[in-house]
Amino acid sequence: MAAPTISPAPAPGTPGRRAYTYMDAVRSEWTKFRSVRSTYWTFLVAAVLGIGLAALICAISASHYHSDPEIRFGWNPTDRSIRSLELAQLAFAVLGVLVVTSEYSTGMIRTSLAAVPRRVRMMTAKLLVFGLAALVVGEIIAFASFLLGQALIHGQAPSASLHDHLVLRVVIGAGLYLTLIGIMGGAFAIILRHAAAGISVAVAMLFILPAVAFALPTSWSQPIEEYWPTNAGQEVTMMSHGAHHLAAWTGFGEMAGFVAVVLVIGLWLLERRDA
Repeated sequence: MAAPTISPAPAPGTPGRRAYTYMDAVRSEWTKFRSVRSTYWTFLVAAVLGIGLAALICAISASHYHSDPEIRFGWNPTDRSIRSLELAQLAFAVLGVLVVTSEYSTGMIRTSLAAVPRRVRMMTAKLLVFGLAALVVGEIIAFASFLLGQALIHGQAPSASLHDHLVLRVVIGAGLYLTLIGIMGGAFAIILRHAAAGISVAVAMLFILPAVAFALPTSWSQPIEEYWPTNAGQEVTMMSHGAHHLAAWTGFGEMAGFVAVVLVIGLWLLERRDA
């Protein structure tokens, strides 16, 4: 009996088959993103760290407002309910790393690249899906942290409203900052292709290196503190800015430029390295 033959699949553009589009890649990455349990667990951790700590900080500090002069001096209710997001940012960075590296750790990256041979298309679709999800969740966490915090402060200490000067910019900026942190984690992950390495770099960028710079002589620490990407990006979440700090959107723009450079380097390497 003759051996069975397998007919080759019709080439894109032939009758009965349409070309694979960018939106097809986006839909595929959305299916991957929402099918992984780490997505929900990491966002849950971010919500607990952001909203839960904001509630705790606001409740405790408001209850001591009249009895503790140190708390009363320089009271900033908006800052009290937003500062907890400095811990929530780590969850976004970790998820950004995992979104990219999960396929490398399982070997599924070869299957993804076989399905979408244009590597930049596949990776930008992945980061687009993650970025939009991070933006929605980040803004929800930012607004929930602020509103819950102010509800706990109200009646015990001066509180703030979204209608107050600069408050809406701070809250929206907090969600944008969390999104950018997540994309930064993904950009480093494209370069490193290893979850532990990517998370280590994210932790160093967010906490370790700024702390080391703070211990340096003032002539060194001030410019580093001013222009360090994550410090500059956080300016959009500040109500006021010191003498050696960038303006809100200037700092955010600097961080966005830094993330864009890292992402371009990562995509360039993606095209030139083996899967």
